[in-house]
Amino acid sequence: MSRRLLTIAGTLLFLVCGASAQAPSPEAMSAARKLVVTLKIADQYRALLPQLLLKLRPVVAQDRPEIERDYDAMTAPGAEIYTPFLNGMIDQIAALYAQTFTVDELRQIEAFYAQPAGRKFLEKSDALAQASAQIGQDVSQKAADDLKQRLLEALRQKGHKL
Repeated sequence: MSRRLLTIAGTLLFLVCGASAQAPSPEAMSAARKLVVTLKIADQYRALLPQLLLKLRPVVAQDRPEIERDYDAMTAPGAEIYTPFLNGMIDQIAALYAQTFTVDELRQIEAFYAQPAGRKFLEKSDALAQASAQIGQDVSQKAADDLKQRLLEALRQKGHKL
């Protein structure tokens, strides 16, 4: 699963589990919403929807072609069926960011991601996260192999038969 999807899932889980009761200021919410737009979080969620709707299709349609046709029409790209969920998610994520960062920090973060380097970072972040995880696994495997040999040799020198 990509880093962004995990971030979205984690954010949603955090929001469900409970956020601070104090509402952020309108200025903070405005800056946070702008950041959410710049980060293209709604686009990431929209990309997940076809998978969600595909999983729901057999449950709802129950292998009945007449229901499947109507289901497909209601869930076609551009359908407004999930707009309230999308808007609610955006508002909740913006509130989370507004509670976590100051208005100035939100503006600084948004300014970075609005620049070419920030946009490139967003574009490459999934691939970088996957490559970094692979590097970590490879190095860990090499370290485990090397440490195993060194420990076995040290134990043999102490007279243990391995």
